[in-house]
Amino acid sequence: MGHGHAHHHDHGHDAATGTDVPPALDLSIPDGDLPPAEVNRRGFLRNAGLLGAGAATTVLAAGTPAVAGGHDHGHGHGPGGDHGSTGGFHWLAGDHHIHTQYSSDAMYRVIDQARHARAYDLDWMVVTDHGSATHAKIGVEKVNPDIVAARSRLKDLLIYQGLEWNIPAAEHATVFVHPGRDEVAVLKEFENSFDGSVRNAGDNTPANEALAIAGIKFLGEAVRKRRVEGALFLANHPARRGIDSPHEIRAWRDADPSVAIGMEGAPGHQAAGLPRDSGGRARGYYDNNPSPNSFSGYPLESYRTWGGFDWMTSTVGGLWDSLLAEGRAWWISANSDSHVNYLDTSQRGPGSDFNLNGRYEDPVHGPVITDAGDYWPGQYSRTHVGASSFGYRAVMDGLRAGRVWVDHGGLIKGLDVRARVAGDRRANSGTPLGGVLRVRRGTSVEVTIDVDLADIPNWSQFVPVLARVDVIAGRVTGPVADQDSFTAPKTKVVKSFEVTRRTGRVSFSYSFGRVDQPFYLRIRGTDGKRSQPGLMGAAVDPFGPALDVAGAANPWEDLWFYANPIWILPR
Repeated sequence: MGHGHAHHHDHGHDAATGTDVPPALDLSIPDGDLPPAEVNRRGFLRNAGLLGAGAATTVLAAGTPAVAGGHDHGHGHGPGGDHGSTGGFHWLAGDHHIHTQYSSDAMYRVIDQARHARAYDLDWMVVTDHGSATHAKIGVEKVNPDIVAARSRLKDLLIYQGLEWNIPAAEHATVFVHPGRDEVAVLKEFENSFDGSVRNAGDNTPANEALAIAGIKFLGEAVRKRRVEGALFLANHPARRGIDSPHEIRAWRDADPSVAIGMEGAPGHQAAGLPRDSGGRARGYYDNNPSPNSFSGYPLESYRTWGGFDWMTSTVGGLWDSLLAEGRAWWISANSDSHVNYLDTSQRGPGSDFNLNGRYEDPVHGPVITDAGDYWPGQYSRTHVGASSFGYRAVMDGLRAGRVWVDHGGLIKGLDVRARVAGDRRANSGTPLGGVLRVRRGTSVEVTIDVDLADIPNWSQFVPVLARVDVIAGRVTGPVADQDSFTAPKTKVVKSFEVTRRTGRVSFSYSFGRVDQPFYLRIRGTDGKRSQPGLMGAAVDPFGPALDVAGAANPWEDLWFYANPIWILPR
């Protein structure tokens, strides 16, 4: 069994670059067309149950250098964000779920959201106005000049155009593309052809599920045909209404793993749970109950957040872990879902007619907004991407590779997690987040965790204090027979580290001993202010996040960070 150490010196770091899918994992290439080394690699992966039927293209692309190219041009940008070269990567903070005046339930200009994102230390953002008949008809074109203008004015902020897709038969998702000549054309064709609202395809039927799959495949084809340089899909607030069933999530991933890469680990609307005179709502607006379209297997607890995080992510041994235990690369993010922001002093411009114009008039000064549930981009939630450079393609490559950790309230300043052969402290060694460490059977393996502690006040004017870091690990058991499985019985918290320092860097290591079976690990941390045993029991998760109480959940007093997984494959 493993053991842990806390120590306070730097580990070596790996300066790996982004990843593309290698030939062995591209199942469209016949075995006979592969080089011998790739044939051997594919055979190993099949034998491990990590490739082929049901497994799709999995985690095993990590570690392969990306193809150089694209339109990224590194340039200096101002203070803010965590774009130091921690672990050899530029860690770029961002938000992939932001609404503007082109959404029927929002009001801000693109430049308003962008300026706040930059002021709150973000390096990249995605404009994701709601898919709808009006938006599909005129909204995609109308918002684009505003995005182009904001890119020109804020050259140190990467601004992607996307939309919030009404997934047929399911919830919402962020869909966005690499900037380019055809970004509007691809998004418009996608929305008109595959949006559940536009196509009246919201109900939970096989035909509508198939339409969702076709939409994801359309995006992949748009990339392969070079209409756009990249396209990504992330499921938004996946457990909020219980209508994203486990088999749908698996099917999205399998439809095109280069496009469908993950889900919100934590939803936006984090201010919604604050106590207020009106009684308040639930964090994330997670205050729903099962409906006829909901997946009947989900427990009632899944309709609430836990420490601000979605039940699919926050439950150790739950749905996210069930995907990771299959070897599926499925990443988590966190974002604002900003529509109308708490304590702002704006209101929609006079004379607005959204149905006619596809937008609201520019906002004007108004009374302080005390009932809103949102924060500005970067004010509370951040998604940190390990990128090879500051650029559009580099961020998308980092997201696709799973080099991502997320936090609330500026809980920590920086994070570097590495899976290593035990004792290896060489510079440029170890496998980073989203990667795969391949070792010979019987090799001793450990994880090293370097945390740069918060050292300046967050946007609620206090310096967060990290209290604990947890190591979670689970066996890789291969594809499941039941595509609606949502548990991973062999996953649990294997080590917790108490954090005693308040400044600088803290470093921990945990040894898994000699390994002979494939497994994965993931890391989370907390300020320790609210916890309870996890839903799978105290033996699995003794001090997990607590169930959030509607109308009594101050998000600043319950801070967590989560990191994406690393796999260890002995051979």
